[in-house]
Amino acid sequence: MQTPIDMTVILLTYVFFAVYAGPQLMANRKPLRLNAAMIIYNLSMVLFNAYIVYEFLMSGWATTFTWRCDLIDLSSTPQSLRMVRVAWMFYISKYIELLDTVFFVLRKKQNQITFLHVFHHSVMPWSWWWGVALTPAGGMGSFHAMVNSAVHVIMYFYYGLSAAGPRFQKYLWWKKHMTAIQLIQFILVSVHITQYYFMEKCDYQFPLWIHLIWMYGVFFFVLFSHFWVQAYIRGKRLPASKSTKEMNGPTQDAVTVVANGVHVGNGHVPQHSNGKIFMAKVKEI
Repeated sequence: MQTPIDMTVILLTYVFFAVYAGPQLMANRKPLRLNAAMIIYNLSMVLFNAYIVYEFLMSGWATTFTWRCDLIDLSSTPQSLRMVRVAWMFYISKYIELLDTVFFVLRKKQNQITFLHVFHHSVMPWSWWWGVALTPAGGMGSFHAMVNSAVHVIMYFYYGLSAAGPRFQKYLWWKKHMTAIQLIQFILVSVHITQYYFMEKCDYQFPLWIHLIWMYGVFFFVLFSHFWVQAYIRGKRLPASKSTKEMNGPTQDAVTVVANGVHVGNGHVPQHSNGKIFMAKVKEI
């Protein structure tokens, strides 16, 4: 927290790895099987985010806050310092979440690394450095962090089940609703922060954060709405195109993995470990 230079270098390196260096590194390599690591990672993130939500609640949101014009506590009371601590924990969690992209790259799921994915993962920690550095006990400005952590408890639980293997696929019927939960998140954040503009008086110490949070909520609502339309209305989520299958292989949605390790697609076409499905045939690599 001494300077923004370190975190800016980390995030620029992340973007470079996600869009260029990582795909180049894996171009001539087989995708790694990281199921065990992903299960541990995702379940750890469930617990970590749940703890962050609890700390936000105990730091004011379930104790002394009014959920309206809650000011920044500039004192050194135990509750204020508790808010500072959980704000820093939330900030650090954004760097841990960069591993989401690392797993995508190493598993050659480059089609999952969209503009929305990279932008969201890089902008959040960058912007939160300023929030933690300047206003760590953020008052009403910390609401979106608490909601975001609550959403991530659900999200990483879903990812953990998904990584656990085919026997858990029947429990993932609510995949479509994950995006809906994200949209609800941005609606809640936008509605809460919009109160500021209709209050007769609110002496929040850093009004700039209010404006930025409002723009953040609206902007990401638009981006995730676009994703929703493309994925579930127009049906363009992970299209079964030649380019996608050649680059990444079939997705779990289109493939069932049986006990002997052979992948069986919708057309019951076997895909062995040294081949990829291409136009209903096994293409050797």
